Amino acid sequence: MNLDAGTISPGGFGVPALSANVLVLNKHYQAIRVINVKRAFSMLCRELAEVIHIETDAAGKSQWQNLNFADWQELSQLKKEFEPDEYDWIHTVRFQIAVPRIIRLLGYDKLPRQDVKFNRRNIYARDGNKCQYCGKKMPTTELSLDHVVPKSQGGKSSWTNIVCCCVKCNVKKGGRTPEQAHMHLITKPVKPKRSPVINIRLADQRYWSWKQFLDNAYWTVELK
Repeated sequence: MNLDAGTISPGGFGVPALSANVLVLNKHYQAIRVINVKRAFSMLCRELAEVIHIETDAAGKSQWQNLNFADWQELSQLKKEFEPDEYDWIHTVRFQIAVPRIIRLLGYDKLPRQDVKFNRRNIYARDGNKCQYCGKKMPTTELSLDHVVPKSQGGKSSWTNIVCCCVKCNVKKGGRTPEQAHMHLITKPVKPKRSPVINIRLADQRYWSWKQFLDNAYWTVELK
């Protein structure tokens, strides 16, 4: 199956279909990671995974279906006719197919990661790309990471001692604690219970169906 450059959903989400994300569950329906669309379709075509499709009825009750690739193709044709605005669409030479939101690996039973990686991406995501001293939101290229208690005063590189900081505030603070520099932290830094990047994804209405698989705090999803 060759995928083209993708299309923008008729629903006006403004995001090319191939840039969408797909939640991956293990065979026990536990969330384990998020992958891109091409990788998801590759797994479906090789029968390594199935689509988990969730529908909500008039009473607001959710039900899900387990669909193989052929079944998902067939359902996509109905969705294209009756609910085109609800999905992102991939155009191939022969047909159009909806981007699934969730897939389940048929032969993978390992448990999800129990820890959130301590890295720059997750710190930026936890702090919402905002300087934790002045509150300004900026691109990551214009932010640095600040040790609340400086290394020179025994501060460690940890979730509870590192925050996003703009260059201006970083220079102002220097090698001092916030108290010493007469500055105040907007939010006390803590270790996230699950990937902060996933929390950002959940704010997008396209990924509402992920929520029931991510409600338990011990399910930490690693992005690949």
